[in-house]
Amino acid sequence: MAEACNFIEQIVAEDLASGKIGAVQTRFPPEPNGYLHIGHAKSMFVNFGIAEKFGGKCNLFFDDTNPSKEKTEYVEAIKRDIAWLGYHWAKEVYASDFFDDIYAFAERLIAMGKAYVCDLSPEEIKATRGTLTEPGTESPYRNRSVEENLQLFREMRAGKYADGEKCLRAKIDMSSPNINLRDPVIYRILRAAHHRTGDKWCIYPMYDYAHPVCDYLQGVTHSLCTLEFEDHRPLYDWVGITLGFDPKPRQIEFARLNMTNLVMSKRYLKKLVEEGSVHGWDDPRMPTLAGLRNRGVPAAALRDFCMRAGVAKAQSECDICYFEAIVREYCNAHAPRAMAVVDPLKLTITNYEGSEEVDFEVNQLDPAAGVRKVTFGRHLYIERGDFSSDPPPKYHRLKPGGVVRLKNAYIVRCDEAVCDERGTVTELRCTYLPESRSGHDTSGVKAKGVLHWVNAETCVPAVLKQYEHLLRDADYAGQDFSERMNPDSEHVFAAVAEPYLAEAEEGTAFQLMRTGYYKTCRENGALCLSEIVSLKDTFNK
Repeated sequence: MAEACNFIEQIVAEDLASGKIGAVQTRFPPEPNGYLHIGHAKSMFVNFGIAEKFGGKCNLFFDDTNPSKEKTEYVEAIKRDIAWLGYHWAKEVYASDFFDDIYAFAERLIAMGKAYVCDLSPEEIKATRGTLTEPGTESPYRNRSVEENLQLFREMRAGKYADGEKCLRAKIDMSSPNINLRDPVIYRILRAAHHRTGDKWCIYPMYDYAHPVCDYLQGVTHSLCTLEFEDHRPLYDWVGITLGFDPKPRQIEFARLNMTNLVMSKRYLKKLVEEGSVHGWDDPRMPTLAGLRNRGVPAAALRDFCMRAGVAKAQSECDICYFEAIVREYCNAHAPRAMAVVDPLKLTITNYEGSEEVDFEVNQLDPAAGVRKVTFGRHLYIERGDFSSDPPPKYHRLKPGGVVRLKNAYIVRCDEAVCDERGTVTELRCTYLPESRSGHDTSGVKAKGVLHWVNAETCVPAVLKQYEHLLRDADYAGQDFSERMNPDSEHVFAAVAEPYLAEAEEGTAFQLMRTGYYKTCRENGALCLSEIVSLKDTFNK
């Protein structure tokens, strides 16, 4: 048997060893009311991971019991995200597959005297629910006969009543210390077209009732969910025990993934999209899986992050820098190196003629990746920020009369900075040391600075995008999302890049030397370099 590494795995291992279950069956249960975010990646890791570790199966279960908020678009997006992360479901199942069964079980509860039709409005039900220290007040409709409740419930299904006019409530205990057991609503009237069943139904089950029923009908052995459902577990168990489910699925809760600087609410993410605060669900700044994929985050790095974050019972918060460090680690090991220059400044080597090829390792951490050729020439571009006419002390980049090494090429000395009428430097005129070629340097000159560059004759124009976090948690922790929003989270720059980047397959991740990790894409036919993660590792520091 597989060795248990966390408390859920210990429970599953014990249930298998004791013979309580013969095989493990889990389910990943998203509601199709938006796109999945990074928090759902942890839930996938738990549900699919437990099934895989113990040789069981995991279903993809869509909790589609609230048609007013659910769309086929979201269903398809969820399936894409799961496939991107590399998980495979045993069956694709929907709560709507079981609507007839869920309804039949509700009639059984009525026949057992365990459910009744209530005429109180949602506001009245809330007002009579009681508090943590005071019991609730019984509904005046609580003691209707079984026959009257069955008739009214069937009339609800037939569409005789308006939305909110009646509901079906479980008859449990209005004085229970757990408010979830104070006669919860298990069916409500809702006239909304369902994305799968259309207008067949005008009543829909509540999640807390449909959840245990659907788990049982799927054969789920362990219903794994996040801690906010812990207080709902007694209701989950009440449904299963009252309806005689054998075997009854076992609900186990674990801590959800909380992260700094990220919006971890599907409702608020939807608001950002609808208000145009971002470019869509797949905006690279979004913590949605579509956004992370569009940003260029490797699926393997995200799975690795979920594994390292672990599975625990206690709530905690993960620093976004830890996630970025793992993505950076993965990209560093796998991404080829290339050069692109933001805010380019022309550099002319006055004593150099023609061109030649210099060697660059594709990835110095991966010798098997080999070496590629880059054309060096008389006219180059460097970063404008790599030159200073009036440098501070210990400045190791280019300055008047100073020397630097051009990456994998030669040492150059700045002889002249050409300026326009406004005093802006437009060109640097330099001389190179012919005997200083990288790997064959006999010049005896030590250049402390090394600059990346691109060939002005062969480079291609590019748009370079950099991102900051959507939320500014460091300065605004504890405040409302709207107060923590970073209004300046996307930066767009004009750049020039090696043709190597333009020739790469779209979506390829590169380390842009001295800049960061970027993926290639096309926008309006032009090369775009979109930031995956910066070079700077703030987590380990």
